[in-house]
Amino acid sequence: MDEQQIRQVRSFNRLVTQRIGALEDSYLSRGRPLGEARVIFEIGSSAGIDLRALRQKLGLDSGYLSRLMRSLEVEGLIEVRKSPIDGRVRHVSLTRAGQAEYASYDRLSDELAESILAPLDAARREQLIAAMAEVERLLGADPIELSLEQAASADARWCLGQYFAELDERFENGFDQTLGNNLTEAEMTPPAGYLILARLAGRPVGCGALKRLSADAGEIKRVWVAHQMRGKRVASRLMDELEALARKAGFHTVKLDTNKALTEAHALYRKRGYREIERYNDNPYAHHWFEKRL
Repeated sequence: MDEQQIRQVRSFNRLVTQRIGALEDSYLSRGRPLGEARVIFEIGSSAGIDLRALRQKLGLDSGYLSRLMRSLEVEGLIEVRKSPIDGRVRHVSLTRAGQAEYASYDRLSDELAESILAPLDAARREQLIAAMAEVERLLGADPIELSLEQAASADARWCLGQYFAELDERFENGFDQTLGNNLTEAEMTPPAGYLILARLAGRPVGCGALKRLSADAGEIKRVWVAHQMRGKRVASRLMDELEALARKAGFHTVKLDTNKALTEAHALYRKRGYREIERYNDNPYAHHWFEKRL
């Protein structure tokens, strides 16, 4: 790195902080510092989030984040509870008042973005957007985070809804989730089973479930990854975590079934050492059944 490069980075940082109003006493004219505003926005955009994941996402010191959380909690904007899955983890969500403030920030953020783009003609707008996307790419996207999730959470239901919608689109005669080998919330709740969500920047981008079949066997189900995240090993990481959970649960084998249309899934399973076996369930949508010894 030379001095000119360093000066350019510093100049860019100064311009951005000034242009978005980070230097003002309040952010987006809401009378609230940028730090508190960012916390509200991240919690709201995630429909609730574990404090550990929030701290990692924002890159904040735990003491500073704790002070921000206490301030927002006193104002009645957030609610902090123990995770129903792991009592050591605290989950934070917005109250009704917090949701109203989040909606206001969302609207004002759109207006700020429009004010930046408005003075530019169409060609320069496209140039600016492309440059922003390139800067974001080069600085590096947030890492994928995997965590156990309550099956009834908003993020879990969203992922499962996306999964069902994709099956309905790809299967030859559509998909009816009430038929065949269904999976209930209870079967995705320990010790009967587990649900894992993959998140990028606090937003859900994938899921996978493990169901107990017997004392020594489990079944992997509901493995889904958002289209924009495919080819980035998210499915492999979900499978790694599900198999690790199976070992911890004492399972000696894991099984799964799949439809003939999901050819990329077949390739993934075979690559991971799954062998095709005889039918073991009555799922009307399954054409292939696999098993792996752990």
